[in-house]
Amino acid sequence: MKASSLIVAVLLSWAAGAQAGTVRWLHIEQNPDAAAFYADVARRFEAANPGTTVEMQFLENESFKKKLTTLLQSPDKPHIIYSWGGGVLREQVKAGVIEDITAAVDSGGWRDRLSPSAWGTYSVKGRVYGVPMNTSQVVFFYNKDLFAKAGVGGDAIKTWDDLLAAVKKLQAAGITPIVAGGADKWPLHFYWSHLAIRVGGRAAFEAASAGEGQGFAGETFVRAGELFKQLVDLKPFQPGFLAATWPQAAGQFGDGKGAMMLMGNWISNAMAANSANKVGIPDDKLGWFAFPSVPGGRGAPEDTLGGMNGWLVTKGAPKEAAEFLRFFLDVQNQRIAGERGFYIPVTKGAAEAVKRPMLKAVAGNVGRSPYHQLFYDQMLGPSVGAVVNDVSADLAAGRVSPAEAANKVHRAWQQAN
Repeated sequence: MKASSLIVAVLLSWAAGAQAGTVRWLHIEQNPDAAAFYADVARRFEAANPGTTVEMQFLENESFKKKLTTLLQSPDKPHIIYSWGGGVLREQVKAGVIEDITAAVDSGGWRDRLSPSAWGTYSVKGRVYGVPMNTSQVVFFYNKDLFAKAGVGGDAIKTWDDLLAAVKKLQAAGITPIVAGGADKWPLHFYWSHLAIRVGGRAAFEAASAGEGQGFAGETFVRAGELFKQLVDLKPFQPGFLAATWPQAAGQFGDGKGAMMLMGNWISNAMAANSANKVGIPDDKLGWFAFPSVPGGRGAPEDTLGGMNGWLVTKGAPKEAAEFLRFFLDVQNQRIAGERGFYIPVTKGAAEAVKRPMLKAVAGNVGRSPYHQLFYDQMLGPSVGAVVNDVSADLAAGRVSPAEAANKVHRAWQQAN
């Protein structure tokens, strides 16, 4: 079904079923097991709250992002929507389409369930508009069997030069080094933004955001593009990567059609949904390493790029929407999510239930990180974030120079601020 048709179907379904006590919940989860967990929590909430119905609807990631503005203008809009926080949330609050749930959060001890920093991700000017569900980190995942075939050791990749050398060894062994979903662009922004973090660290990003010096056209961001070009010039990606969507790329990586993928720890769910065997690379064959350091970089090797993803309540939603989120993010429900390896929950006492070694390691990394940077395309707001994604794809395609890419982001930031 086309995205536009799906939107119409979603709205018609909600309009037909709308009634007092109905909570319309729109999610983007592809993994059927995780979606089944969502549904189970919803049914248990309904059982505990007679007369309340939770209607679950799904949109694929890209369709969700493209159609959300239209959905939020509909009288039958969803009451709960997925969010990455950051500048996109600030713009939504400014537009008046998100509900202030501070009073609900401050009642019944709900605020104490999460750390102040977690709540801060979903707050604007001291008011709470949503709740975080999970934390994440972007790292290089790799297929251990393909690395072994090429004689590459994942544990030995610590620097940018190490990564470039690994790419060359994989190519010499007839193996595609990296799989990327270039059609959706945001997977490629992980390279440019991560390189900027390694080159300039927190100080460079905060200075650019404050309009100091040359801003996002400055040395840090140009250098990030130059380093990315070093990788791009090796032609490391799978054939047709610029036309591959994120779900398609996740399936290709899960099917062993490339050795590495720079992605968040949600990759396992995506492989299970999109690979041929609906499993992907099993945990014992899936390795990972942190994004490498760069020559002369001022960012700490322990700095991380990732997210604090969660849920927003839309303007005019019934009180049951916030009540459902309180129930959903209860420690017992979130421990189930952690135990089953769906994500790394942020509710206090839930992360301890995570069993999968990869997720436990990522949780530890983020906890120890001196600087956890929210994804640039979300942190900088929708208009600037779109430019970040565009220039990242253009750099990967060789359509712009590193300086041109940095200047485009800088101009977009100036126009937005």
